[in-house]
Amino acid sequence: MNIGDKIPHSLGRDAQGREHTADEYAGKRLIIYFYPKDNTPGCTAEACSLADGYERLMAAGFALLGVSRDSADSHRRFAQKYNLPFPLIADEDLALNKAFGVWREKKMAGRTYMGTVRTTFIIDDQGRVEHIISKVNTKDSARQILDIINHND
Repeated sequence: MNIGDKIPHSLGRDAQGREHTADEYAGKRLIIYFYPKDNTPGCTAEACSLADGYERLMAAGFALLGVSRDSADSHRRFAQKYNLPFPLIADEDLALNKAFGVWREKKMAGRTYMGTVRTTFIIDDQGRVEHIISKVNTKDSARQILDIINHND
């Protein structure tokens, strides 16, 4: 997915089993953030930062979706444990990860494997990618996004 690309129609099912579509967000701005795994240090820091900044993001006119390949059950537990106010999409078949181009080869400790590359997409009110954050500041993700959207508006 590149700047200017239209997001896919289907955005997947959240932890409550509700299907999200691009049509649902038509005319609204949207943040979709992809993260590797529930309950890991970086992913928890990122989710908590976004939860802390959620009201400011909503006030700026944005909806927010988190996406990982974890199951709906894992997402439910993660959201409850950290009181996350936004939906988490269970992308177990990797359809959304692949559509956005974040399912890639990664290297860690000399090992090569396929995984989700932490990335945040800011989507405009026409359903097109407006900005891509590839170097996510997990501890201050909400401020990072707000700085970008406030600079661009």
